[in-house]
Amino acid sequence: MKTDWTTLWASYSPDKIAIKEHETQRQLSYLDLHLQACTLAHHWEEHYGLLAGDRVAVLAEFCLEYVVLFAAAQKTGIVLVPLNYRLTGAELSYILQDSEPSLLIWEDKFGTALQQTDYLSSGVHHCPLGELAHWLAQETSPNAAYPSKQVSEEHPIFILYTSGTTGFPKGALYTHKMLFWNSINTAMSLIVNQESRTIVCMPPFHTGGWNVLLTPFLHHGGYVCLMKKFDAPTVLHLLETESPTLFMGVPTMLKMMSDVDSFARTDLSSLRYIIVGGEAMPIPLIEQYHHKGVPIRQGYGMTEVGPNLTSLHQDDAIRKKGSIGRTNFYVEARIVDEHGHEAAANAAGELWLRGPMTTPGYWRNADATAHTLTEGWFRTGDMVRRDEEGYLYVVDRIKNMFISGGENVYPAEVERILLTHPAVAEAAVIGVPDAKWGEVGHAFIVLAPALHASDEDILGHCQALLARFKVPKYLSFLDSLPKNDTGKINRKLLK
Repeated sequence: MKTDWTTLWASYSPDKIAIKEHETQRQLSYLDLHLQACTLAHHWEEHYGLLAGDRVAVLAEFCLEYVVLFAAAQKTGIVLVPLNYRLTGAELSYILQDSEPSLLIWEDKFGTALQQTDYLSSGVHHCPLGELAHWLAQETSPNAAYPSKQVSEEHPIFILYTSGTTGFPKGALYTHKMLFWNSINTAMSLIVNQESRTIVCMPPFHTGGWNVLLTPFLHHGGYVCLMKKFDAPTVLHLLETESPTLFMGVPTMLKMMSDVDSFARTDLSSLRYIIVGGEAMPIPLIEQYHHKGVPIRQGYGMTEVGPNLTSLHQDDAIRKKGSIGRTNFYVEARIVDEHGHEAAANAAGELWLRGPMTTPGYWRNADATAHTLTEGWFRTGDMVRRDEEGYLYVVDRIKNMFISGGENVYPAEVERILLTHPAVAEAAVIGVPDAKWGEVGHAFIVLAPALHASDEDILGHCQALLARFKVPKYLSFLDSLPKNDTGKINRKLLK
């Protein structure tokens, strides 16, 4: 398997712009990207003595140099460990101790958090990102060739840390093989080629930032405009001026963009469609984008498998509302009930996934690997159902489920009913202890602007549409729901 993409694109399309950094307007052609990656690869070997398999941890926002690091990792077999710059020093310490990087690269603005760890004063090599950027600008030459290392397709290019059920993050191994097959699945589903253009505003410490569109676009020779962070008015402006063919966001982001004053007059005609993940997009919001001529493609993904796994065609966005679609071309899926058997049509069960885009496991965590992988199948922890036409629907996370009076309650089901009330803009439900029933539902609700609803109104609406054991016992009205880095509801904080 060819793992070094930039060497080839530097030959095929040397002058084509691969990456532009929005905030600075700096850009790299495919030849520039290749040469800088070669220069960095030489430097890693000669100055730091890094070898294939060594880890390089990075604490930085997306920038041109971060993409150069990725291209150099493809050439050398070095493993990148993207660090979440929103973590505390204690949280960063755990990941650094677990991944044991040989080199730490960090952006100055995040130095305070790093100073709370012992890594800047330890024997580990470290390099400020600003110094690296200056060095690359000075040292890269047209003759900076580097003979790429041949690594196994099962060799990791990333270790991506995800939340762990034990309270400690787990490092998912993301391999060159996963990188390739995710790109193939993505291109076949979404139409990605050398003419494709996109804007990436997701953070680099999530698989979505790297692998939903960025790496598939680099694989297919496309164009990417990078943003350091999401800003609704700016993204809306770039969707007009950068002429992207695809864009990926979560429903919260798309709602914020639709609320911008200029939304109605913004020209989005270059977009084939917008890809939506993370959670189901409300039908009124889908229709709002459809009215502007922008189809919505909803899907489902996971760090450890893909991440691009399913897609709901835009023509089915309304007819199959709430669905994550059907699996992408090289993805196998099973729905397994609590007894380990295949679930019947429309019956809920755990989603198991298999294919060449599946992780081999977790970094130095055999227990977690054994718990989630069964004969090559990845157990997602998501409860889904499949209808008679093969369309998948997420019922809920297994860990979100609570048991009330011996009955399983899936918060997502209750939330869908709450959101059908005209006054409810957002809703989240969690299970809380109850002396009589074991657990009951507690609903957190954000009302739509200028609308009002009493507890009685909301509960009456639920009682008319839900079994009694599913109706929340408690209601709390909030100005907003807490969200995590990807725009999903932070249920841990609610609890």
